[in-house]
Amino acid sequence: MPDANIRVPREAKDRLAAMAAAEGLSPRAYLARLAETPLTPDERAERAELTRAALRTWNGYAPTAAEQRELDGALDRRPAEARGR
Repeated sequence: MPDANIRVPREAKDRLAAMAAAEGLSPRAYLARLAETPLTPDERAERAELTRAALRTWNGYAPTAAEQRELDGALDRRPAEARGR
């Protein structure tokens, strides 16, 4: 597999190296694992739909689009509220 060079600020490089070392990994291995971890927007949407379908089947939970937006907004606000405490 070919390598790629990525330019990042020294502070970011040092932080990545420290996080990799804490997990017993090289920075290269840590970054490779990190790149595989997050979901793409399409993957997140697919998982969300599968979860909604499972909830509908399990207990009839079926929020409207407006209710979903309201719940998403509440979830987006919570980290900010927690940081402000």
